[in-house]
Formats: sequence, C-alpha cells, structure tokens
Amino acid sequence: MNLDTLAVATLRSLSIDAINKAKSGHPGMPIGSAPLMVTLFSKHLVSDPQHPNWINRDRFVLSAGHASMLLYGILHVAGYDLSLDDIKKFRQLHSLTPGHPEVHLTSGVDATTGPLGQGIAQAVGFALAERTLHAMYKDQNLVDHYTYVLSGDGCLQEGISQEAISFAGHQKLNKLILFYDANQVTLDGPLSMSFSEDVKMRFLASGWQVLVVDDGDDMIAIDKAIKKAKKSHEKPTMIMVKTIIGLGSKNQGTYKVHGNPLGEEDGLIAKQSYGFNHPPFTIPQEVYDFFQSTFAKRGKKAFSRHKKTLKALKISHPSLYQTFEHGEALSFDTRLATPLMTFPNGYKDATRNTSNQVIQKLAAALPMLVGGSADVAKSVMTTIQQRGEMSPLDPSAPNINFGIREFAMASIQNGMMLHKGLRAYTGTFLAFADYMKPAIRLAALSHIPSIFLFSHDSVALGEDGPTHQPIDQLAMLRSIPNITVFRPADANETLGAWLEGVRSTNQPTVIVLTRQNLPLLPTSKVDITNGGYVLVEGQSVWTLVATGSEVSLAVEVAETFAKQGKALRVVSMPSMERFLALPKKEQRTILGTDYHHVITIEALSTFGWAAIGEHNLGINTFGQSAPGPEAMAYFGFNHDGLVAKVKTIIDTAK
Repeated sequence: MNLDTLAVATLRSLSIDAINKAKSGHPGMPIGSAPLMVTLFSKHLVSDPQHPNWINRDRFVLSAGHASMLLYGILHVAGYDLSLDDIKKFRQLHSLTPGHPEVHLTSGVDATTGPLGQGIAQAVGFALAERTLHAMYKDQNLVDHYTYVLSGDGCLQEGISQEAISFAGHQKLNKLILFYDANQVTLDGPLSMSFSEDVKMRFLASGWQVLVVDDGDDMIAIDKAIKKAKKSHEKPTMIMVKTIIGLGSKNQGTYKVHGNPLGEEDGLIAKQSYGFNHPPFTIPQEVYDFFQSTFAKRGKKAFSRHKKTLKALKISHPSLYQTFEHGEALSFDTRLATPLMTFPNGYKDATRNTSNQVIQKLAAALPMLVGGSADVAKSVMTTIQQRGEMSPLDPSAPNINFGIREFAMASIQNGMMLHKGLRAYTGTFLAFADYMKPAIRLAALSHIPSIFLFSHDSVALGEDGPTHQPIDQLAMLRSIPNITVFRPADANETLGAWLEGVRSTNQPTVIVLTRQNLPLLPTSKVDITNGGYVLVEGQSVWTLVATGSEVSLAVEVAETFAKQGKALRVVSMPSMERFLALPKKEQRTILGTDYHHVITIEALSTFGWAAIGEHNLGINTFGQSAPGPEAMAYFGFNHDGLVAKVKTIIDTAK
C-alpha cells in the first residue's frame, strides 16, 4: 500500500473509530471525501501547524460541518495541536473535538460551521479579504494565498449558498476553490427526493469555472483538478467530486451511513475493504511522517519566508508595517484620536447620517476599513466618500456592493473578519435583520467582531408599513449571547457606539440607527461603555428609561412633568446588555429608584424590558403604513401620547 492510500485508509478508519466511540456522528462524508483531503493537504494546502493563525496561510473551510471527524482526523495527522486523546473525546463535554468545528477552540479550524451553507459564504469572505489585502500590499507581497471550501449537497440546497456563489462569481474571486462532494445522498434518503437541478450549470451561470472528478478515489484526477483550478485568473472554481458515501460499509451509498455510526461489525467490514488491519485508533508512523515531509515542511518554509518579508518591511517601511500589524491583530485603539470628532451645540440629524460622518473619520484613521450594504447604501449611509467601489478592477477600494443578499452579506463579513487584516462593517434596514440572524448568531458564537449597522429602526420610518417597520427584531438581536446592541439617542452616542464596535476584538456589535432627525442632547455622552447613564437628574421617585429616538421624547416628557412639580429622572440606555452586565448596586445607582418606579420607553417590542423596570411602554403589534409622525402618534409615541401614558402609570401607582 503506497503512502497516499495508507493515509486515506487511516483517515477513514480514524473517523469510523471516533464516531463509533462517541455513539454519534456522521461517518459517510468523512469516508467519501478522505482522498480529497489527503490530496489537498499533502500536495497543495499551505499552512504551518506550529503557527496556525498565520495570516498568509491558505484557508480551509469545512462547510459541511457535520463531517467534522474528517477535519479533526487530517489536523491530527498533519501535526496540529490536536492529540489522539482529543480525537477519542469526539463530541464529549469540553473536548477540542465538538460535534461541529468551532474556530478559536480547535487548532487548525478556520471557521465555525454546522448550519449548512454558511461555510461557503465565510469562505467567500476569506477570498474577498485575501484579494483586498493582496491589492493593498501588492508591492510587499504580504498576502497571497488560496481559500478552499468543502461542501455537500445540503450546503448547496441552502439559499445562502447561491447568494454567496453569485457574489463570488460577480467579484471574480479566482483564488476561491470549492469542492462539492457529490454523493447524491441526504439525511432522509436519495438526493433525488428533493433536488434535481443541474449544479454544474448553476455554477457556470454564476460565473464560475467547473471541473468534474468522476471517481472520488482517484487522487491523480483530484490533484490535476486542483492544479487547474489554481491557474484560473478570472473565475472561482467549483470541483465536483463524485464520491460514494460511506464507501466500504454494507450500507454504502445510502442515507443509513449519513448520520449514524457504522458500529463495530460494519466498521470492521469497511476498514478491511480499505486494507487497514489495525486496532481502533491506530495511526501508522508512516502516515505522520508522510504529512511531516509534505504538508508541514511546505508550510514551515512558507511561514519562514513570510517572517523575512515582514522583517524587511519593518525596516524599510515602518509605518506600513505598523498598519499591517494593527490589521492582523485587529488592534485599532492607537489609531483613533481622542476625541475622534465633536458636534456643535444645536446639532440635529438622523443618526444614520451621523454614523456616515463617523465612518469618514474612521476611514481616514483606519486604511483597512471596508464596508457596504445590501443595496441600501444611500439609505443606511454606509459609503466611504471619495473612494471607489470594490471590484475585480479595483480590489482595494473600500465600498462593497453586496447586492440584495443580506444573509450572505453578514456571513461574508464574518469570513473577512476571521481572515483578519481588515475592519469590516455591513448595513441594511433593521427589519431585515431577520434575513441575517443565523450569521449574526454565528458571529457571536465564533467571537467575531463584525459590525452590523441597521437603520430605519422603528415605525417612524413611515409609509413602507408593517413589512418594513421593525417591532420584534431588536429583542431578537438582544437575545443572542455574546453580542452588544447599541441604539444611540444622538450624535454623541452614535460616535460612542462606533468606537465600541471598532475596539471590540471578541464579539459582534450591532448599531441601530434612525431615519428621522434627532437633537444633540446637552448632557449625552460618547463614553457609553456601561450601557446606561443619567441624562436628566430628578427628585421624583420615578425614572424614565429610553433608547434611540425615544430618549429626546423622554426628556420632553420629563420637562413637562417638571413644570408640574414632578422632576422625573431620565436615563439613556443605548445598550441593555451592557447595563445588565453591571453589578446590581451600580444599576440601582443609575436608575435612582426601585424597580417598581421605573418606566421604560421604546417604540418596539417590550420583550426583555421587564429586566429593567416594572412599567414598559412599547409596541407589541405590527406597524401601520402612514407618514412617520402619524405612525408614531398612532402608537402614542409623541409628546402628548407619552405624557398621557406616563401620567396614567404614576396616577395608578398612587
């Protein structure tokens, strides 16, 4: 048995053993795609197991994350910090080998995958970041690598895959190579039950090069296909590899080997068909040596060259070197002047417009800032002015036209941020956060500091009506762990939200912006780290807590009550999560009263506000199509309406 074949048999057997031991997992694809993985890692992929986060490495994304044992197996034999004992703990509590790959947990895992299709979109983000950075540092040759992604039938059925495939083809991301394990089987049965499209034609229509390997065990053909893909100058490449799911099992080629362990008896039958006659969890030394002499050796040399290039750059162009280093580390504090900008007394504007002013200042300070929107740049105000649109002809331009592809946009941004080197942001209307939620959730789970801008943040957007007026979206976003949601009340808080987002290194930031003009509040703050602060002091036992456009309304209401001898306290709370993370004593100091005398005001769902105060004013029905002021008035979110609501609460409490 030659080394290639032995490595494949080892990888297949290791997957069978780990899944059998865990009594759960997906053996079919790890068995079917093992020859592809051995070929890719031994002959093509450039990375260094000793420096797994090196920025100029090739990226590999397992979009079909349920086939995780395929990735864990290759990482182990290739020399990453993943022991055989870790493999034996597959799918166990606190192990480094969870059911689906998790970035930042397991050495060598470049992206968290599992929700099908998102791996493809994140890989597009990697490829887009690579091309942008390659163009930015073209004279220094600091970033020049490929992005590989392995998907299955399930990934290609998810809608996000076509969004991402279309975008990649349009952008001509020629250094993106997608492997399609075409085993024609899904969890419920043959693919033909639910899928009959011509995948090859679909990719061709989207501007991709398509190559076909008819036998998934033919490593010579796989190698040739990868070589041809790497020569493409204008198109990303899809390599369709026709495999047999669960090859060697008595149930090969059927859904029975998709998501169930083979078991000891069938596992032995399969391993014998590979000519692998060793006890469970055996890795022949020749296999370790094979990957050390190919993959590890190649990666070590490439990493050494990169370090020499960086060392020379530090001497010849220290400023450029520092810019590159800050981008790689996602460390931007030293590049943000204090204050970044100030606003004059009497300033009044929509926070989406103020946000765009902040973007211009940030772009001047951060040459690695890039961003865009889902075809609403003129509404969400995401454009970096006097700068071009990112395209194959201008790859270093900062403005990205994602098109009407909200889900892919969010996931592509996640890939760009995982790549490192850039500081990316994306924007659309708050109502369309629904389209993006799975990618925002994955950003939070993956500790990715993506910045998501959302404008048109309430029924105040007006005539577009309830389909476009957000009600439940803000509560949905706040419910996601490891995320900070800011709804700023004016220009100062908008600047503060941006600074918090740019400085974040381990969690995403959501910034929710208005379409309507808001006044600069005399006592508002840029430092909104605590999530809430006293805007207006009051002697009454009652406190009004508000966010966004409702803060200035709350101030007006407090002024009205003050004239009547009731001085209400007003607290601006741009971030509920940040506020609730404060010690209880500090929360009470800011609120200035007990729970029963707190009235929260927000023109969206009241869900979640019970954690702050007993009385919650909001909108718990869908919106209305009407001019913005009329819609707000209809729901009682104008001065007179809120005065009446607050008065009723206070009088009833007596």
